[in-house]
Amino acid sequence: MDGMSRKREKRRKPRLKKLLIFALVLLAVVLGGWYFLLGKLYAEMTYEEAGSFSDEPWKEDGVINILLIGNDSRENVEGSRSDAMILLTISSKTKTIQMTSLLRDIYVDIPEHEGNRLNAAYAFGGPELLLETINENFNVSVNRYMLVDFEAFANLVDGVGGVDLSLTGPELEYVNAYLVEYNMINGRPEGTDYMDTSAEGQVHLNGPQALAYSRNRYIGTDFGRTERQRKVLSEVIKKAPGALLKNPAELVDGLLPNLTTNLTKDECFQLSLQAGSFVLWDLEQGSVPLEGTYQPANIRGMSVLEVDLEKNREYLHEIMYGK
Repeated sequence: MDGMSRKREKRRKPRLKKLLIFALVLLAVVLGGWYFLLGKLYAEMTYEEAGSFSDEPWKEDGVINILLIGNDSRENVEGSRSDAMILLTISSKTKTIQMTSLLRDIYVDIPEHEGNRLNAAYAFGGPELLLETINENFNVSVNRYMLVDFEAFANLVDGVGGVDLSLTGPELEYVNAYLVEYNMINGRPEGTDYMDTSAEGQVHLNGPQALAYSRNRYIGTDFGRTERQRKVLSEVIKKAPGALLKNPAELVDGLLPNLTTNLTKDECFQLSLQAGSFVLWDLEQGSVPLEGTYQPANIRGMSVLEVDLEKNREYLHEIMYGK
């Protein structure tokens, strides 16, 4: 290297150093601003601990498990049972987001109570006892939860502009049947949002229609109902990033005030930083119990599902940790 080249190299280094410092300061300002904004959004939610679960690590071996709990807003009182339980598994190891429905009629041991349906755990002790019951029966580590009511679910769908799904004629009829009750409870005129039952195939559902579709347990029993819930959530997850850019106010105002969680603000911030990569990950879904691992039974007058817990534990461990 000649003398002129060495002089140019000396001048270049301070410039690169200044550019690097500027970039780091800009990044800090952007992240600080986003953390401040997220703090404002986080304040719209309700933080509620679930016993000691909030003190336990929320991530294990690159896997985050969050239990999504849905309950009927009409019964959002002490003693109500969880209407939907979906285990959301976010794995940086497999680059997948897995939604696993836990059927509410699974017969399980509930700590300090008699054996009962899985959704009874929420009625007996809220999210804390439900998490404890799932962990003990399925030998998994689930420490975080998000609880939403029916109204929040409908608002979430509306916030992303609705969802497009393929419905059969009978499914459309049940959408209208469930809307009868929804309209009465919410003081809406009779017939609001009714769907054309002859228009089976690909249809667009708004929030109340998607909620009615998700509540239907008469086609395909509870397995069909939980599959419909996952279909709606899958479409919402796909559309959420775009909705946040185009219409953040409706999405935020409709969902967050109706959401309760034990996720901390810092944990939500960490999730938000990964959100951009999530759109590139595979979105998978399933349900527990697996086909062939259960049988209907009647225990103490309750219609329940007796489940081979060991086989379902193996399934959950495989989708969570790949083993």
